[in-house]
Amino acid sequence: MASHLRYASAPIRLGEARFGRPRTVYFLKAIEMIKVHSIPGAFSAAQCDEIVAIARQATANDAGLVGDTTNHNIRRAELVWLDEVPGTDWVMEQIIDVVRHANRNVFDFSLQEFAESAQVARYGAEREGHFHWHSDIGEGQLAAKRKLTMVVQLSDPDSYSGGDLQVWPSSAVVDAARPKGCATLFPSYLLHRVTPVTQGERHSLTIWAHGPAFR
Repeated sequence: MASHLRYASAPIRLGEARFGRPRTVYFLKAIEMIKVHSIPGAFSAAQCDEIVAIARQATANDAGLVGDTTNHNIRRAELVWLDEVPGTDWVMEQIIDVVRHANRNVFDFSLQEFAESAQVARYGAEREGHFHWHSDIGEGQLAAKRKLTMVVQLSDPDSYSGGDLQVWPSSAVVDAARPKGCATLFPSYLLHRVTPVTQGERHSLTIWAHGPAFR
């Protein structure tokens, strides 16, 4: 798994929110901790097409799991790590801007860095590409520091069947918005999955923002 330490100093936290009563703080914080937040048009359709084109030209790797293990019963996809591809700095700059605004306006997490590369994933119908229920926080040195996950829809939703990104924040499963260029953000400990693609192919862009352990 590639690292993205050159973005470690990116300032993406803008201070603590202040409220009048402690119980109000606890209630609002509880909502933030299970929030699934969508940002339509986080990337333009042209930007999405360019990212997919870049990924197609790069060498893709079979998708693994936290701990550098592989299990096709859990995950079937191909990945391109963008920090290994020249000319993709603009993608990271856009990511930083989107995450900064979402964290300031919605989550207010203590975020310090982007310690891993952004990845482009391809889920193809030829092998029913999917990713079973999982959390992005793991035992690895970097995975343990993941706090906020962002997934950007790169494909036209009419170009494939299946492939739904679903997040399980509480009692009900939330289907992520499918419009091209829409970003979905959620705390990295929330269970989520990508259902099997049954026709066509789905591309997505994923990044994690890292910080100190939740308290």
